[in-house]
Amino acid sequence: MERIYNFSAGPAVLPREVLEQASDELMNWHGCGMSVMEMSHRGKEFTSILEAAEADLRTLMAIPANYKVLFLQGGATLQFAQVPMNLLAGGSADYIVTGDWSKKACKEAGHYGTVRQVVTTEADGFTSFPTWSGLDLNPDAAYLHLCTNETIRGVEVLDFDSLPTAVPLVADMSSHILSRPMEVSRFGLIYAGAQKNIGPAGVCLVLIRDDLLGKAAVGTPTLLDYAVQAENHSMLNTPPTFSIYMAGLVFKWLIRQGGLAAMEQVNIKKAGLLYDVITRTGFYHNPVQPAFRSRMNVPFTLRDPSLDETFLAQARQHGILQIKGHKSVGGMRASIYNAMPLEGVQALADFMADFEQKHG
Repeated sequence: MERIYNFSAGPAVLPREVLEQASDELMNWHGCGMSVMEMSHRGKEFTSILEAAEADLRTLMAIPANYKVLFLQGGATLQFAQVPMNLLAGGSADYIVTGDWSKKACKEAGHYGTVRQVVTTEADGFTSFPTWSGLDLNPDAAYLHLCTNETIRGVEVLDFDSLPTAVPLVADMSSHILSRPMEVSRFGLIYAGAQKNIGPAGVCLVLIRDDLLGKAAVGTPTLLDYAVQAENHSMLNTPPTFSIYMAGLVFKWLIRQGGLAAMEQVNIKKAGLLYDVITRTGFYHNPVQPAFRSRMNVPFTLRDPSLDETFLAQARQHGILQIKGHKSVGGMRASIYNAMPLEGVQALADFMADFEQKHG
């Protein structure tokens, strides 16, 4: 069966080259006579996989030496609790709420200490990101949390230069990490679920500055203590070995593409193709303010919602799948992560233009 164009928000499309390599190595990794799924996580074979994955990620993101790289489990959702468990330390934290995921993170953190919602854009339907000037930020907060790309509404922070630096910044970057260069040193902690731009579901990436380790609250489960995980090189227990292996293949693929600066240029072009079609006539609509439109997740509605099912059915006939919008907002959503090829986005843009011509 031919591969389709998969616009799922996650688990998402993976690079074809990566899938082919994993297929070739599935039964016998590098001549060792066994699959990665079968090897001991403490053996030399998997240790080399883990070390290579970390080294390549450090190269891609220019991660400073004073940051630990952790490959954890539980997805980004577990980080909603793990972050305050490790960083609140009896103090308080500020949260910027710009979408469903940051809203969930703020609510979860409230179970572990004092949490302040500094600002929310819910009143405008989560279609923008607040300006930093005028925000009532607490200079004594343990950290300031934000989600830098909201997958459901398609809101992205594209300018990190003006981010505040008075307190450690904690960022959920699940859905746009590795899509462009990002200055890691601006953040105290970055976390990201894998199943969008990193690899298959099962592993969660955490980058944490050394000075934020060792602050876990009394009673924090050992497995959830960042310091303990760092001391054990992400192998306090059996890690998600195959997911880490796949992530490592994706990192090498990204290096072969020219790195994150090269990926950014491709991603700008892909997003531009879709937004041009969406904004051309009014047949399609995206509610997000232009300055904050995500390059990774492009939600849109049709002027006539009664055409939705026809749109989806005809898209499927063209090999375009997984574009139905999140159930909380409806409409459509095209997730165009790194692994979505330019020709896939062009195919969707062409289909949208043709559909409008026939039904507009």
